[in-house]
Amino acid sequence: MTVLAALVAFAGAAGSGAAPARAADDWNPPAALVQPLGEVWNHVQSTYPDLYGFRNYGWDQVIANKGSVNYCVRWESDAPVSAALRDRVHAALKKQFAKWAAAMVVDGKGHNAWPYTTVPVTVVGWAVKDRSTLQWSDNSVDVYAGNLDSGGSPQCAPDCGRFFHQNGDYAKCPGGAARHYDQSLWLTKGFQGGAGGDWGQRVGQEYFTGALDQEDIHIYLHEVGHTFGLDDFYDWTPTGQCCFLMNAGSATRITEFDTWMLRDFWRHLKSRYGY
Repeated sequence: MTVLAALVAFAGAAGSGAAPARAADDWNPPAALVQPLGEVWNHVQSTYPDLYGFRNYGWDQVIANKGSVNYCVRWESDAPVSAALRDRVHAALKKQFAKWAAAMVVDGKGHNAWPYTTVPVTVVGWAVKDRSTLQWSDNSVDVYAGNLDSGGSPQCAPDCGRFFHQNGDYAKCPGGAARHYDQSLWLTKGFQGGAGGDWGQRVGQEYFTGALDQEDIHIYLHEVGHTFGLDDFYDWTPTGQCCFLMNAGSATRITEFDTWMLRDFWRHLKSRYGY
């Protein structure tokens, strides 16, 4: 799914669409990447009219939380989940998300005024159709059973979701602001491929749980790239580039070019956060 189309479609918050005032840049990509990075950014600007007005990128979420992200796991499957499997899902999610966070760190500090060297992930809830699917009784994470969206898929409480409350008002969330969720890891039985946007990432339940011990869960990683605004490359490739994570099917890890695209997105938006 093309990221910015998904982001804009589900924005829920309008903006002026004007480019923010630019702060001074600490911008030093390898010389061979300067042209393709420029091509990517020009393509993004010309394709997505609400690029600057959109206010729920992953960047917005991390900065609103002062350096962290909260997740809901949407378990759209009848496969049972033991406490051990739950904990492995949490560990894999944190490890994989941290790979994108690490791409913004150079020599122990945030690249180009990025204010965080780590972005901790907390899983605050699991959503299921039937509580019996979750085979644990501890209260380490909130459980939402039978709370279904309009398509019949389980979801954590909308009152706790940033997608629904981009103003940060979680007064009706049962656990308060601390238990809100910014994104969902939506694991759907039989789902092929992936989708990603400001709401989180959706991949196959079998795929994700089958990849828990892999170094790179690449479909999930690709979709997180979308959450931070990176685009797809279904019909073109930048000059000199062929194989990178956001060019689906051409790489299975975050490459140097993916890293610099992420940094370039931050470079163009950082001034709206005061950096």
